[in-house]
Amino acid sequence: MAFDLESVSEATSGAIGALVSTTVLYPLDTCKTKYQAEIRTGQQQKYRNISDVLWEAISTRQVLSLYQGLGTKNLQSFISQFIYFYGYSFFKRLYLKKSGKKSIGMKANLIIAAAAGAFNVVITMPLDTASSKMQTSEFGKSKGLWKILSEGTLGEAFDGLGISLLLTVNPSIQYTVFDQLKQRMLKGKQSSRAKGTVSSPEALSAFSAFALGAVSKCVATCITYPAIRCKVTIQAAESEEEHEMEEYQKKARRTVSGALYSIWKSEGLLGFFKGLQAQILKTVLSSALLLMVKEKITRTTWVLMLALRKYLLANRIRLKNT
Repeated sequence: MAFDLESVSEATSGAIGALVSTTVLYPLDTCKTKYQAEIRTGQQQKYRNISDVLWEAISTRQVLSLYQGLGTKNLQSFISQFIYFYGYSFFKRLYLKKSGKKSIGMKANLIIAAAAGAFNVVITMPLDTASSKMQTSEFGKSKGLWKILSEGTLGEAFDGLGISLLLTVNPSIQYTVFDQLKQRMLKGKQSSRAKGTVSSPEALSAFSAFALGAVSKCVATCITYPAIRCKVTIQAAESEEEHEMEEYQKKARRTVSGALYSIWKSEGLLGFFKGLQAQILKTVLSSALLLMVKEKITRTTWVLMLALRKYLLANRIRLKNT
């Protein structure tokens, strides 16, 4: 029971951390996503940098549109992080139990993180696609979740699935680096767990969790950024340029090869790294904030889970005795 309890505790803490980080940084995320989604040659570019997106929202009095799609993004983030952290924690503890080891190596950590990430992507892909379309729509013209899903086909709901599965290596790298650094920081501490008893897991300080989260996400983002840019362009709302295209051209552009060709043709090699600084800023802050919140509420979540278990067991015993 304790095995599953700790997995649920990890998942709940991670999901709550995702809600906090997503909400706090959502305007930055919207500006970053709209900037990345634009594929045009230098002189035709609408946005020269990420600040141009913010200025457009201010000048057109659409500042609140920076939050378009927030509800869908929060729903996707909560479900996504719960599934990911539960799967990651569950499989990691299962591996340690079967192998008899006290710590997990980097290779095994990568495999476990990738497996949890792939399962998560398949489940939450329609929400991810919908939230991307909302963010990249013209300010003030974003459609609702149900309208986006009902107007499109099932295949369109899974736009970018292949490259999203490839990008599972991103959180795999991130959480592997974070876990390895965390283990080293906690290595000198003596375990407070007594044999045969259930105790709360060790947690980092808020500053340590924030710093390790920032470093780990920065490493993962730099390695996988070209694929991230490609995914954004595939999932983006239809642009003014695409309105004039034939249907087969639109479909071709929504494939991985089509997106790669469009970026290469319009922007060259450096186009694959357009928006990298904004991506690092957003994802590093988001990941660091998520992991900081998660680490700080893990103990509280653990206590609540134990209290819930005791309550359910007490009720079960009482029902048996009546």
